[in-house]
Amino acid sequence: MTVKKVGILTGGGDCPGLNSVIYGIMLKAFDAGVECVGILKGWKGFIENKTIPLNIAEHDDLHTVGGTLLYTSRTNPFKGVSSVEEKAKELTMNFKNLGIDALIAIGGDDTLGIANSMFKYAKAKIVGCPKTIDNDLAGTHYTFGFWSAVQLASNALDNLTTTARSHQRVFVVEIMGRDAGFLTMYSGISAGADIILIPETPFDFEMDIVDVLKKRVDSGYTYHIIATSEGAYPNLKSLERDFKTISKEVIDKLPKDSFGNPLLAKLNISQIIVDELNLRDDLMNEFKKNDVEFECRSVVLGHTMRAGTPNSFDRILGLRFGLAAMKLVLEEKFGHMVSLQGNKVKAIPLLEGIKKKYITSENDKMEIRDLLVKIRYLSKQK
Repeated sequence: MTVKKVGILTGGGDCPGLNSVIYGIMLKAFDAGVECVGILKGWKGFIENKTIPLNIAEHDDLHTVGGTLLYTSRTNPFKGVSSVEEKAKELTMNFKNLGIDALIAIGGDDTLGIANSMFKYAKAKIVGCPKTIDNDLAGTHYTFGFWSAVQLASNALDNLTTTARSHQRVFVVEIMGRDAGFLTMYSGISAGADIILIPETPFDFEMDIVDVLKKRVDSGYTYHIIATSEGAYPNLKSLERDFKTISKEVIDKLPKDSFGNPLLAKLNISQIIVDELNLRDDLMNEFKKNDVEFECRSVVLGHTMRAGTPNSFDRILGLRFGLAAMKLVLEEKFGHMVSLQGNKVKAIPLLEGIKKKYITSENDKMEIRDLLVKIRYLSKQK
């Protein structure tokens, strides 16, 4: 079958570089004589047949623009269904209603998980493009939008350092990252954060925060930046021993999104850490002994990390991903997604690509993080 019309949808959270991917697809499609159709609001628009024409002549340099012109949503067509297989077949039949021969789905593990089920159970003519600022998809070394978000967070940490220094404050800065700490680790190291907390290594409040702050203030430091992932959490021993404002039950009862993921942002771990620090008289006395103000503030970067235009790396990676995705459609290599492996863009099966990845203990960033914390105060001890 020759593909004459391809649909494009963007699902999940927005991120810098989505429009770059769309433009890369449109460039190759126009060259190949294929018409592009934009499906609005992700899987919601796919189900409701909401589309717009995509005429490349009307979108010069779309790759320089942030966000997605197709809008996006977190819609799970499989929520509450009794049979994923039957629903996948039903969804695939909607290609005809949309008037498309093939579909390129741009999204994270949730969005592409739906695409994979459609291919698995109905052989849908579908290709995936990995998107998440969290960079937690196993099938690709980097996702577009990640480095733009890292730079935004790094800049924010840099800027907060000046006010922290001026007021002798402890800033606890909450950075996106539900399950994986790539954003916090990379931006925290880049900006020289004094403590970095990520989901992969549950923290001990006493050892990893309170003791470090005491050692830092005793070594002459008058301000401190703590970078924490929104999904960072204390280990059970510390939670039961050190925390007065939350309990395990509070964490377990967090609301969930349509895909069943806990909404960790609602926990507001940065504010919890601040509240707990403010209850520590021993820490306050340590600061006072060193003639340093004891003032803790929380800052949640939140959606500012998704905002703005993509940086040069993400513009180019987005274009490359879009080009490669359209090539897969033309080659009718469905059930695959595009992937960055080293400096090359390759195709891998959706089933493999949508698996999650995390920062592992042998990762050199882990060692850099730990050395940054330890060596700086040790080097100033007399």
